[in-house]
Amino acid sequence: MSLAARLEQLEPRERRLLNLLVILFVLIIVIALPLGLRAALLTGSERNQRLAEAIDAIRDQRAALVQRAASAGEVASRYARPAPPLAELLETLAKKQELAIPESQDRPVIPHGKQYEERSNRIVLRKVGLLDLAKFMEGIAQSGHPVKVSDINIKKRAPDAYDVTMVVSAFDRTQKEKEKAEDSEKVDKEDQEENTEETPSDEADREQGDGEPDPEAP
Repeated sequence: MSLAARLEQLEPRERRLLNLLVILFVLIIVIALPLGLRAALLTGSERNQRLAEAIDAIRDQRAALVQRAASAGEVASRYARPAPPLAELLETLAKKQELAIPESQDRPVIPHGKQYEERSNRIVLRKVGLLDLAKFMEGIAQSGHPVKVSDINIKKRAPDAYDVTMVVSAFDRTQKEKEKAEDSEKVDKEDQEENTEETPSDEADREQGDGEPDPEAP
């Protein structure tokens, strides 16, 4: 018996139920399936967006870490060259600009935490020109030592002639911090030597391996 003959034998009530089932099935295919696909696509898109944001955040953090490490290395290299006595350093820099320092006074050392301390020296310059003063201060900043001009007072005496009172500070590691840094450098150096040095047993094994004939050779 064919499908059409079977459908004709159904009662009106059964035909209505069958029609409702067919309509419901069509609605599911036409409406529910596209909505499900759209939801799946949106979910995948949101997940991809979150992954992209996470990758961008990691890249930003990596760049920040690299910059922080570079800054730390720069600071460490600068503190590796402690400044000489400030009066001597300032006198040398002043002579380069043909300046005289009639007054120079060392000030008490100021501790900064447990790792650093500040030395400072107060100097006075008489009737100095602005260009010479700028070059003198530039020499302080470019000295290669952890020093800075921490205070300055300028009074005009004549056209392009100024009296300058200046405090220059130098920052040093404390003795305990210096010893810790030296110990760390010593350990790193020993580790590098151990990694590059060839032990006698390794050398003997290598020579023995070079001298043994190849059993597969004719």
